[in-house]
Amino acid sequence: MAADITRRDFLNGAALAIAAGLSPIDLLQAQASAPHGNAPYPPAGGGLRGSAPGSFDIAHALRDGRRFATDGIAVDERYDLIVVGAGISGLAAAWFYRREKPNARILLLEANDDFGGHAQRNEFLIDGRLLVSYGGSESMQSPHSLYSRDALGLTRALGIDLDRFETAFDRTLYPGLGLSRGVLFKREHFGADRLVTGDPMRMVADDIPPDRMNARPLAAFVADFPVSEVAKRQLVALYTSRRDPLPGHSRAQKEALLERTSYRDWITKVLGYEAAVADTFQCRTHDFFAAGIDAVPAGWAFEDGYPGFAGLGLGNAADNAKMDDPYIHHFPDGNASIARLLVRSLIAGVAPGRGMDDIVLAPFDYSRLDANGALIRLRLAATAIEVRERTPGRVEAYYSRGGVLHAARARHAVMACYHSMDPYLLPELGAAQRAALALNVKMPLVYVKVLVRNWRPWVNRGVHEVTNAVGFHSRLKLDYPVSLGDYRCPRSPDEPMVLHLVHVPTVPLTPGVDPRTTLRAARAQLLAMPFGTFEREARDELTRIAGAGGFDAERDIVAITVNRWGHGYSGGDNPLYDPPRRGAEPYEIARSRLGGIAFANSDSAWAAYAHAAIDEAHRAVGELLG
Repeated sequence: MAADITRRDFLNGAALAIAAGLSPIDLLQAQASAPHGNAPYPPAGGGLRGSAPGSFDIAHALRDGRRFATDGIAVDERYDLIVVGAGISGLAAAWFYRREKPNARILLLEANDDFGGHAQRNEFLIDGRLLVSYGGSESMQSPHSLYSRDALGLTRALGIDLDRFETAFDRTLYPGLGLSRGVLFKREHFGADRLVTGDPMRMVADDIPPDRMNARPLAAFVADFPVSEVAKRQLVALYTSRRDPLPGHSRAQKEALLERTSYRDWITKVLGYEAAVADTFQCRTHDFFAAGIDAVPAGWAFEDGYPGFAGLGLGNAADNAKMDDPYIHHFPDGNASIARLLVRSLIAGVAPGRGMDDIVLAPFDYSRLDANGALIRLRLAATAIEVRERTPGRVEAYYSRGGVLHAARARHAVMACYHSMDPYLLPELGAAQRAALALNVKMPLVYVKVLVRNWRPWVNRGVHEVTNAVGFHSRLKLDYPVSLGDYRCPRSPDEPMVLHLVHVPTVPLTPGVDPRTTLRAARAQLLAMPFGTFEREARDELTRIAGAGGFDAERDIVAITVNRWGHGYSGGDNPLYDPPRRGAEPYEIARSRLGGIAFANSDSAWAAYAHAAIDEAHRAVGELLG
């Protein structure tokens, strides 16, 4: 297995090195000679997935100032709608457009080798058994609380029954085995390797019932931390103290200070606790915010249930819509099933079935995605290089595929790609809209999937999920236990299991430096990171967690897939750095319709949620059709 991983790493790294610095013509030729993706059926591909090598070379060339001559390219196809980006928002835009115009001809262009955007699917085959997992977009976040009428209407039309998840998601499996959450402390930072089990802290929109967490009393839990006795007392006080650290401040003053103070500074400077207290939380925010507590406002931590605010007299901010629904609205492959339901609805014959129960195992015929003569065509490995409205009702899109430039024409276009890319694709943009689009610098993150022969060592250690206090992977866990239709999740600890590991590349914050610059540096760091680094860190940290329970990385790891998202969570302003804005929000300016071109994607709402992607698609189509 190690030799196979090394070989894949060499090939992926070579592809990146070859593409670096090439001219536009050379880039096209390199794209033509390289295979599109790691396998004919993308979900089964291993190695580096997500934004895979080769999928972003043309886009990065545009970003770096290279231009492709489009004037001499003949339009060879005509449609009613062209959608740039076949993620959930792009697919939903096609769905809403077709609902209004059933006979519309639609072309979707997707730069990656698979549809779904961040909602990608990972498949693993072991001893004849198929296991699936999510490579990106994870779950439907609080659909009973946050989903609009339009988003719920689309999901119902696709056959998604929210109540079905109540039985599909087994909330009792891990608690019934006596498993809890834990925290990993690594010797490099804390002086000792230690796994502390029984974490009593609730998660945002938790999937585990409060009375089934198998948590230990707080004092007993903290007593096992490898920190000083002073830090242990302060940690207990962080959770339990009712002392007001801001006496004499009004509610408005307190709320303003929470917005301007990082959670790390809140712990160390406002509360006056040791740095080690803050260190125990440093990476806990990575999974939800794609940032450490030094870059997360204390107000955000307060809203998401972190300790240290009980004495402020501001109530329980964690009692909000994000926390209302249990975190169980999850397909075995995450929101990839939503993307698959959309594609199956749009393209005849691509997959059998008609509901949510059969979508998980429905075989998809990728050769039908772009069939000649079909009303709706989804074209993979097709990177847009320019979109412009020549005259009202005449939008032309130029794109590269297989090393060849093409042009297609339509009445309308929806830009459902990354907003930060739009300024390079749309020459007609005004300065204000161009600047607003460029503000959306997405946060990089990585979902690493590790297939292991069994998960008995995790049971022996008493954990199903681990937070890494300070380390490479911020979160390491057993996959969500979801069985749907004929698909069955692993239930016995002696069965194979897909482990979910989260890595967020970070660059130290520099006073006075725009955090968006820091995010770009973190992205560059990620794209330069070879597969071997992820393999090494996964082996190391899994051994520290489960080695004492019998885990042997060389024997037990079967496969590793790295879902690398240089452009991950859609983000917006951070009050730690961005001043309050007057007038329209930047995302409102960014998504302003440009003639027959409208803007979708979750970027249009500065919100990294599937429901935001759907809502923005509905708005964009509504703007085009009235």
